[in-house]
Amino acid sequence: MKKIRVLVVEDSYMFRNVLVNGLNADSAIEVVATAGDPFEARDKIIKYEPDVMTLDVEMPKMDGIEFLRKLMPQHPLPVVMVSSLNDKVFDALNAGAVDFVNKPAGMSKEQLGDFIHNELVTKVKIASTVKLSNFKRAKYSGNMQNLPVQGDRYKNVVLAIGASTGGTEAISSVLDGLDGDAPGIVITQHMPPGFTQMFADRLDNQTKFKVSEGKTGDVIKSGYVYVAPGDKQMKVVKVGSNYQIECYKGPRVSGHCPSVDVLFESVATACGKNAIGVLLTGMGADGAKGLYKMREQGALTIGQDEESCIVYGMPKVAKELGGVLYQTGLKAIPEKIHGLLSKWS
Repeated sequence: MKKIRVLVVEDSYMFRNVLVNGLNADSAIEVVATAGDPFEARDKIIKYEPDVMTLDVEMPKMDGIEFLRKLMPQHPLPVVMVSSLNDKVFDALNAGAVDFVNKPAGMSKEQLGDFIHNELVTKVKIASTVKLSNFKRAKYSGNMQNLPVQGDRYKNVVLAIGASTGGTEAISSVLDGLDGDAPGIVITQHMPPGFTQMFADRLDNQTKFKVSEGKTGDVIKSGYVYVAPGDKQMKVVKVGSNYQIECYKGPRVSGHCPSVDVLFESVATACGKNAIGVLLTGMGADGAKGLYKMREQGALTIGQDEESCIVYGMPKVAKELGGVLYQTGLKAIPEKIHGLLSKWS
């Protein structure tokens, strides 16, 4: 079997060696070169033609984001960012990175090994399968007023969105295309704790919606978006005449916490036919069973199509299970949602 050829770009000599040794320990991966800064990395890309590159955000001479912006038009390459808790990682994703891992701090040698095996190796393998031609940057409409819509036109409707690899840009694209009076929106995006708050803040600043990390007791309202916290499961429950958020510490479901299946299955139970489910790009099957359950309960369901997915995994499984009522490209999803909302107008 052909190994995945990896270029490791990291300015710390010690951590660079940790990454190299950890990645090479997997039989499916071969680190073909390393670099300590973007200029050295550029030369190594040309010389070794790696399949995937790992890249630090903060580096000497040129930061990883600027490097990505200069690199991607000339040498398209799947990139996994290795980042400390920093919102610059979303700029990196917007610039063309496929995914990221949270740079470990204060870990023992054994913990570092587990981190590389469970996190970095997995994302490098996923990155090696992506379709770079499908990596679309979100284009914001310029409506930065960030004011919630007055009233609650769709009080009894919930829009649930789930995503994984490539999802931050896909979610931004969908939100950017929706009207400000869309139903209350709940989102599960596979992401570590800390980064989900940053993601919510970024969406809050760059879209027309009021976006926050979800917390127990939040009442779901039109014009508002609630992002599942990175270390908790998030559900929708019905309390009286309102839909509310419930977040709790719990085990991984479908391999994830937060899990799209947990969110979607709760929406199916609480909202029944008064919901729209959207499953976007991502590796694996999380969300597929939940979307199917939503459709069983009468909800309207949308799956992103293969042509526009970075990784056609989660929507593919959902379609095979029969959970996808409408399949469409990323750019057409907002228009499809608007059309479906006419049911409640």
